[in-house]
Formats: sequence, structure tokens, C-alpha cells
Amino acid sequence: MGFKQFLKKRSLRVPDDRTTKAAELTLKESLYPIALVTILFFLWGFSYGLLDTLNKHFQNTLGIDRTRSSGLQAAYFGAYPLASLGHAAWILRHFGYRAVFIWGLFLYGLGALFAIPAIINHSFAGFCICIFIIGNGLGSLETAANPYITVCGPPKYAEIRINISQAFNGIGTVVAPVLGSYVFFNFDEEKALQNVQWVYLAIAVFVFGLAAVFFFSDIPEITDADMAFQSAETHAGESDLPFRKQYRLFHAAFAQFCYTGAQVAIAGYFINYVTETRSNTDSALGAKFLAGAQASFAMGRFAGTALMHFVLPRKVFLVFLTMCIVFIGPAITQRENTGMSMLYITLFFESICFPTIVALGMRGLGRHTKRGSGFIVAGVMGGACVPPLTGKVADMHNDTGIAMVVPMAFFIVAWTYALAVNFWPWYRDTADAFTTTEIGLGDRHDGVENMQLGTDNLRVDEEKAAAGQQEKV
Repeated sequence: MGFKQFLKKRSLRVPDDRTTKAAELTLKESLYPIALVTILFFLWGFSYGLLDTLNKHFQNTLGIDRTRSSGLQAAYFGAYPLASLGHAAWILRHFGYRAVFIWGLFLYGLGALFAIPAIINHSFAGFCICIFIIGNGLGSLETAANPYITVCGPPKYAEIRINISQAFNGIGTVVAPVLGSYVFFNFDEEKALQNVQWVYLAIAVFVFGLAAVFFFSDIPEITDADMAFQSAETHAGESDLPFRKQYRLFHAAFAQFCYTGAQVAIAGYFINYVTETRSNTDSALGAKFLAGAQASFAMGRFAGTALMHFVLPRKVFLVFLTMCIVFIGPAITQRENTGMSMLYITLFFESICFPTIVALGMRGLGRHTKRGSGFIVAGVMGGACVPPLTGKVADMHNDTGIAMVVPMAFFIVAWTYALAVNFWPWYRDTADAFTTTEIGLGDRHDGVENMQLGTDNLRVDEEKAAAGQQEKV
């Protein structure tokens, strides 16, 4: 094979207006790409868990208050909409999923390398800039990975697939605080900062290597035409409507903003919470308690995913988000082990909310799937907005426990989406249509591969879908 043929085979550009065999991927065909992309979920879980630990670490070593330390979360999650609605979204629509994976890993590695001189110079502002670059990388990965896992395989199991992959994200959030408790808090300030440098160097080496793996891997690309075909087959979507009229999508994105903001605020100030409310608890022990809380979060992912085999995902989502509201309440007023236990239980029930909002929010988008997924991922920006507000309330009252009223309020707003998708037929019927479809589980349709988006066959299917929606209304 010549060099030109090699480059052509490894091309990252994929025509988005033609269906591929990915429109009807079977479980067996989807195993390898799902396994490879799941590694990315672990990576940003690890990075997120590391961020929560560094929040308290920089309070100690650089002498900054809780409000200013939330600049880490603001830089990290503030980068997400820039990626999911900007550069990553553009690459996804004009090239494909694999291109975004490689681009996101490149930015992640670049930010990790730049973090080293910022740490050497004890520059919190410089480190926040590096975290912003890393956030752009991880935002790019989430822009592609969440929808890719959702659509890579039989639609019937979309929520289960994304929750399993997100469970490895939970494992990453457990590993990072455990690592932090040993390498950040058990040394003098100078040695601890050196350890942070080595951690980010190791991250850079690993992610650059993983980018090479994605470049040489043959993973299926799911096109807009593939998603339009699935939407037409299930008669569940409104992909024939303009993007601006995808109202369920915008509700899901807003719910994601509120939910993610609450989740990040709780995790970001968890160590502050336990060191203030529990006797004889220092930052090192607090980091270990955070690892335990994140383990509870990971267990919730596996438990929730198992439950989805027997109960509709939308119902599991409603119960879990309701329990978040129920158990965060006592954490505001209770202290010692009781208050900490309430946060442990809250993290358990947070587990399946983020990925399930992604999966449910993408239902029926059809040809708008790639663009729409960017809006849902952009909701992660809540993680940049709610933690500073929580930190401000904690500083005002000198009490992180009282500040937990802020994430509770945002949980309640996100709850409106859980209620809508369970009790409003317009939401509910679309979600349920995909849980009963047999696409990817039976024989393939003849002539689906290479069908062009906008051909008569596909247009007829979309007209039938639209007619079905009008009859329901």
C-alpha cells in the first residue's frame, strides 16, 4: 500500500448525507468501538476527580479562599460550550467522530504539558488557563463520545450503553482523589507541587498515545443520514422540523445545565464540607472520604444500569433525581457522619442522571443528532456557574453546609425534565418508541447502506413519521 492510499484509508472526513452500515449496527459490531471510546470516559472522570482534589489543595498551598478556588471549575467547565457549540461541533459535522476524538485528545495533552510550567511558577491564573485548554479537549471528547455511545449499536439499549460507559467515568473519579490523598496532601508544599507536575506529564504521554490508537483504528462513523433513517423507522422523531423547533432538546440541555452545576458544586466542595462539619478531619482524610463518595457514585452507575434492564430508563431517571433532592436537604443542616452520609447517598443517586439526560434528550433528533448533542453537552457549563455561587454562599456564612442549598435549588429545576419525560405524552412517547425498536437486533434492511439523505425513500419515511406525530397530537 502506497503512502497516498494509506492516507486515503485513514481519512478523517466522512460524507454525512449518506447512510452506512452503522445505521443498523448489531451488538457484536459495536463492541470494539464502544470499548475504545469508553477509555475516554475514564479519562475525563479521572480529570474531573483530580480537579475536585486540586480545589482544596490550592486553597492550602496558595492561600486562596473558596470562591477563588472555584476558578478551576469555572475554567474547566466554562470551556465546554466553546467546544461543544464551537470548534468540536464544527469538526464533528464536517469530518466525523474519529476526528473529534483525536482533536480532543490533542488539546487534553497540550493543556497537561502547559500545566507543568504554571505549577513550577506557582501561578494559579496560569494553571486555570491550562485547565481551560484541558476543558476544551475534554469538552470535545464529550461532544463526540456521549452521542457516539448513544447511537453506536441498537437504539433499544442506548441508555444502558451510555450508563455502562459512564460507569467507567465514575471509576476515574474514584481513582483521582485516592491518588491525590497520597501525593498532594502527605508532603510539604514544594514536594506536593512537584508531584502534581509528574501527574500531568503522565497524563500528556498517555493521551497522545491514545490519539495515535484512534488514528489507526477502524471504527464505524455514524452519519446524519443514519440517524434520520433510525428516526423514520421508529416514527418517533421530528427530524423533518427545523432545528430551532426541537423544544425537547432545549429543555434537556437546560436540565443538563442545572443538574451538572449541582453535581460539580457538591463534589467540588465535598472536602471543605467534611473538614468543616466532621470532627478530626483534615484535607488528606477528606480526600479519602471524597474517593469513597465517588465510589458510591460509581456503584450507583452500575446499579442504575442493571435496573434499566427491567425498568424503563425514564422511570429510573425520575426516581434517582428525586432521591437527589430528598437526600441533599438533610446535608444542609446535619453535621458529623450524618451530614456526610447524606452526601454519599446523594452521589449514589446522581450517578445515572447525566448520561440518561443525554440519551433521552437525543431521542428523535434524526439528522439533527450531531448538532443537538452539542447543545446537551454545552449544558455542562453549569459546572462553571453553580460552584462559584456555592463558594460565595459558603464564604458569606463561613459554612459550606449551608451552601448546599444552592445545588439543591438547581436539582429541583432539573427535575422538571424528569417529570416531563415521564408524564407528558409528547416527551414520553418519543422516548418509549426507541426502547421498543428492533433496529440492530434483526435482519438488515435491503438497500439502506449508501442511501443519500434527502432521497425520495428517506423523505417518504420522514413524511410518514410527521403524519404519525400529527395523529398523536
